[in-house]
Amino acid sequence: MRTTLRRAAATSLAAALAVLLPACGPSGSGAGGPVRIGISGADPEWDVLADEARKQGVDVKTVTFDDYQLPNKALADGDIELNAFQHLAFLGKFNRQHGTRIVPLASTSVAPMGLYSLKHASVAALPDGARIAVPNDPSNQGRALLVLQAAGLVRVAEKAGVYATPDAITDNPRHIVITPVDAQQTPRALQDTAAAVINAGVAEQAGYDVRRAIFHDDPRAATTRPYVNVIAARSGDEDDERLRKIVRIYRSPKVQEAVRKSSGGARYVVDIPRAALRSELDRLTRQEG
Repeated sequence: MRTTLRRAAATSLAAALAVLLPACGPSGSGAGGPVRIGISGADPEWDVLADEARKQGVDVKTVTFDDYQLPNKALADGDIELNAFQHLAFLGKFNRQHGTRIVPLASTSVAPMGLYSLKHASVAALPDGARIAVPNDPSNQGRALLVLQAAGLVRVAEKAGVYATPDAITDNPRHIVITPVDAQQTPRALQDTAAAVINAGVAEQAGYDVRRAIFHDDPRAATTRPYVNVIAARSGDEDDERLRKIVRIYRSPKVQEAVRKSSGGARYVVDIPRAALRSELDRLTRQEG
């Protein structure tokens, strides 16, 4: 399934870029080309943003990706000008693994990561030896393990940080069996497991409201700062006036209202200074070590 998704995503990207690139030339950030924004899912606020940007003389095109690796690759390769799908922990890991220089331009929101179950109504109801699916990418897997720790199911070594793996579990009194799967497949895993930890974006796409989670972390807590979602750009493009205008439009009342409506209150909107975002990204990159 993962291979199929990657192939489908690559095909989707190629088709989208085939339409966009002839009109834009090799660099869409040039003076008459559109600003292309890579997203995951179909959050309606980006349609609102595109409408508002058009009123201010900026053409915005969204390119939707089904694989979390592709939006950063497209950004690094210059196929898009911005992306908005990831949190800082994911970005830090990606930059280190791929040698890219992608930086946060603005914060968007923090969304709770939840523990969901189709079979059990509470954490306490989970049986001994319950199998729980978690995302298998490093940043989301680390956060999922911290969710399980906060729920009282396991204890994770503090030194493991935000990129913890199941090997970092030091105490597992209820003999939970951790089953890593592709992040996009965590909702489907609910059919075959006692529960699954699902990040907010994937849960929304699967039709799960965070209020259905039997447990979730606190998006307002300081411990969730690594999971602040961002609008990202290539290093060196931070002061591009059109990109800065996109950020200002994102902060506008109409777009923010669309964010609130589309998330049903599941995302906590944050406005963190760019310097603070860079500082946190640098800290996370060092932690990955």
